[in-house]
Formats: sequence, C-alpha cells, structure tokens
Amino acid sequence: MSTPALEREARYTWGGDEFLFVEVDEAMSLAANFKVMTLASKLSGAALEGVTDICPANASLLIRFNPDVLAPSVLEATVRGFEQDAAGGGAETLATRIVEVPVWYDDPFTAEVAQRFREGFHQEPSGTDLDYAAKVNGLTDAAEFIRRHHEQPWLVSMVGFVAGLPFLFQLVERQKQLEVPKYLSPRTDTPRLTVGHGGCFGAIYSVRGAGGYQMFGVAAAPIYDPAQTLADFKDFMVFFRPGDIVKFKPVTEQEYAAIQAEVENGTFRYRQAPVVFELNKALEDPERYNRELMEALDGM
Repeated sequence: MSTPALEREARYTWGGDEFLFVEVDEAMSLAANFKVMTLASKLSGAALEGVTDICPANASLLIRFNPDVLAPSVLEATVRGFEQDAAGGGAETLATRIVEVPVWYDDPFTAEVAQRFREGFHQEPSGTDLDYAAKVNGLTDAAEFIRRHHEQPWLVSMVGFVAGLPFLFQLVERQKQLEVPKYLSPRTDTPRLTVGHGGCFGAIYSVRGAGGYQMFGVAAAPIYDPAQTLADFKDFMVFFRPGDIVKFKPVTEQEYAAIQAEVENGTFRYRQAPVVFELNKALEDPERYNRELMEALDGM
C-alpha cells in the first residue's frame, strides 16, 4: 500500500557548509516518520566517509558532514537515491525492537510537583494532570486515561531536546490519538523519568529540569546513564533510539521499589525483543498489528 508521505518528494535545504536538512513533510505522521527512519538507516548503512552525524526527527532528517571529505552534491544525490527507493516500495519494513517500560502512574513525585505549579501555570489549577488529560480526551476518569495510555504501544519518533529524551507517538488511528495541551507556562521543575504528554506526543524526561508537558507518572528505570553502569547501556549512554517501539507497563509502588533496588545493585534489564516493523500492516489495522508486536515480548 502506497502512502503520500512516501511518494511525496522531500525538500532539501542547506545549513551553512556542513549541514543538509531533508524535510519529508510539514506534519508528523507515521508514514512520514517511517520514511525519515528509512533514510537515516540507509545512510548509516552506507557509511559514507565524511558524514559525521545523522539526526532523524519527527518528519525531517538533519545530516552533518565534512565538505572537505564529502562533496555536497554527492551527499544530496545519495540521499535522493535512497528516497527514490522508498517511494518505489523499498521502505515497507524497518528492523527495530520493542521495549517494555515499567511506569508508576499517579505517583507522589509528579503529584507534588504538579501541585507546586498550578496557579498561573495550569489550565485547571484545582485538579490534577491526569484528571485534566481525561477530561480533554472525553474519557470517564483518570483510570480510563491511564488504560488508554498503556494498552497500545508507542513509536520513538525522535530522541533529543535534552540528552536521551524520547518523543513518543502512539501507534493508533488518528481519531484515537491522545492529545493533551502543554502547561500554559512551563514549570521550572520536572522529576527525572517523568512520563509526560504535550500535544500528540508523549515523552520520558531523562533528567530533572524544566518542562511543560502534563505529568502522568514516573518510569521505574533510567533511560540515560552517562556512567554506563547497567548492561543495557554498555554500548551507549542513551537507551532509546529513533524507531524503537515502547510498551508501557503499569507497576505498583512495591514493584517500583523492587525495580529501583535492581537498578541500584546493577542487575536491572529492560524486557525487549527484536521486531521487524511493517508500515502497511500498521496503517491497515493498527490494533491487530499492535497485538502482534506486543506478542514478541511474551517469550522474553
């Protein structure tokens, strides 16, 4: 099945002498992001001498290169060739992984911070972020929102803004997307590993700091480990990669504490499994394909 985002030609622009910017689409969509991931994967696999960094984003790709080693015309021609392959049906699958992320929803850490930043910061100062998220999505209560949040997987559409922070796009039909406005004014504090949401994007705050996303809970294990003390970080201090698929798993306070103990003694490992993501299946029947993806974790 062809999609406009795969067939539409990207816009190529230059940033000074060292950057090529490839805009696949003006808006985020699964197909547009899939094309970005495909271009990034093919360019990385080509191992062109002179390419120093490849930064995939929601609907665009930024490439840094050394023009003294790699001619700009050669780089552009190479990427355009990959794009033509994608338009011709060469971007239908992507080798990636699905990861289970344990989350303590409605936790006391984000609740305390949320109460400190209500008046003048939040749309509804008298409530909670979860209550507000449920209301704007037309759901019965916070419990229903939490269920909707974790019952379907999410795609890591890009990583950045701060070190290791993943932007997450839920793999559901557009009309079922959870959408929640950001705070009216950004907070000056957000707990580390906060699971938040702004617009149609979810996120996990890799470090403590400022933020404007609604806060729903905290992830139980680190996603950014500069010391690389855990086995999941042996290759790189940032855990998530663009194209990863995330399945949130609700945990209790006791389960959260047990995971924290595993992290402390260095034994924690994320449950994860390799998968081949198929765009056509995801677009044709998201719920059925999501079940297929999540079954990959059952044997782990």
